[in-house]
Amino acid sequence: MDTITQTFSRDHSRCDKLFARAEESVAKNKWADASTDVTKFITAMERHFSIEEDILFPAFQERTGQRGGPTRMMRMEHQQMRQVFAELQEYLTQQDRDQYLGLSETLLMLMRQHNAKEEQMLYPMTDKMLNDETPSICKQMDGDKQ
Repeated sequence: MDTITQTFSRDHSRCDKLFARAEESVAKNKWADASTDVTKFITAMERHFSIEEDILFPAFQERTGQRGGPTRMMRMEHQQMRQVFAELQEYLTQQDRDQYLGLSETLLMLMRQHNAKEEQMLYPMTDKMLNDETPSICKQMDGDKQ
């Protein structure tokens, strides 16, 4: 059985690949491909965020009694990334390659820092605290991916 850390880290990698594909399409000025690739990336990220925010974090908070702490910080970082997604979409619509690529570097740094915190701290804590719920949570993350 996979752990929460393994399952959610694997999804981080999947999202990272979609991000790189979108960035490559923009860099090559392939705007039709970029539109599709950016949509796939953002959809995957929103799905990931939703499973964390609607399932994983509440289960962790319920088990630990913590309403703030790490899950609050992760939610704030999700919101920050969502704002960048909106800006990226605007630059995509404008076909502004340079602005898109500059902002995508910022997003890449945000994602790397965020993922490291989750993979090295939060997910291992959830593995310990939610051991009995792990199969159900992981099934939802590994379920019908878009």
